[in-house]
Amino acid sequence: MKTAAYLGALLGVALLIALGVRSDLGAMLYTLGVAGWQLLWLVPYRGLYFILYAVGWYLLLRPYDPSRAAGFGYVLWVTTVREAIDRLLPVATVGGSVAGVRLMSWRGIGKVPATATVVVEILLTLSVLYAFTALGLVLLANRGAGDSYQRLLVGFLCSLPVPIVTAALLSYGSVFGRLQRVLSRVAGVGVLVESAAKALDDELHACLRRGGTLLVVGSLQLIAWISGAFEVWFVLRIFGHPVGVSAALILESTMQALRHLAFLVPAGIGVQEASLVMFGHLLGISSEQALGVSMAKRIREVLCGLPPLLSWQWLEGLRLAKPGKR
Repeated sequence: MKTAAYLGALLGVALLIALGVRSDLGAMLYTLGVAGWQLLWLVPYRGLYFILYAVGWYLLLRPYDPSRAAGFGYVLWVTTVREAIDRLLPVATVGGSVAGVRLMSWRGIGKVPATATVVVEILLTLSVLYAFTALGLVLLANRGAGDSYQRLLVGFLCSLPVPIVTAALLSYGSVFGRLQRVLSRVAGVGVLVESAAKALDDELHACLRRGGTLLVVGSLQLIAWISGAFEVWFVLRIFGHPVGVSAALILESTMQALRHLAFLVPAGIGVQEASLVMFGHLLGISSEQALGVSMAKRIREVLCGLPPLLSWQWLEGLRLAKPGKR
């Protein structure tokens, strides 16, 4: 048991080293040196974002956990693990969802209902992100933006049907059942998988019929996204270039929109920086200050993400040491 635990810790340390190298540790330390230790206030502040998302997921999970085996504290921890995996690891923002389902199974929540809640949560996030982006575009239009705004607006309008069609298919179709039938013809998947696919479609339909809960969860997510704009506002004040609330909302919303469009890019490296520089120029923010904002967010991501990742690796190591636990 100790060997497995030490192995989990070793993997966590290796992960720490890899993240430090990939995230440009030197640049982060330089930014921290320029801005000062007050920049670290972003770390506890991020707790608000995690709490809002955890409350929403907790509400979605409640019908499947009548005994409350997965208390709010546990859901909050899993939420931080999911965010850390998606933000820091090269998993195309899907690895965190897979890990979340696994971690919920540790508390006795079935993988099918847990998967359904994660899919619904992702759908809500996609819809909320469009609303947040629309807010940023409206604010940006009032500032007489040029070609960058036009390109983003065209991309926004062209992709707008995506969440609508996705929601319709998940609500009234049998997405996973059809996918299973395709896999069955191609790879000969068995009946057990077919029944699981049907069960997942049924659970999705049930989740999407909980209109009141979905409205509350979506509202919490929108507040969480808006709270991220405070980071931009706070960092620019530290760098001696204070901006208003609307400018902070523009930078945060456009950055998140482009980062999610480029979800295949690990941690949004390059995309986040390009977005902040491009739209920062429209708001009178220099490239150096925009890159400083991006690096400040990288520092916050690493400091908020490492403890959940390390704790997750440690617990995985402990479970490997127990017979029958995987």
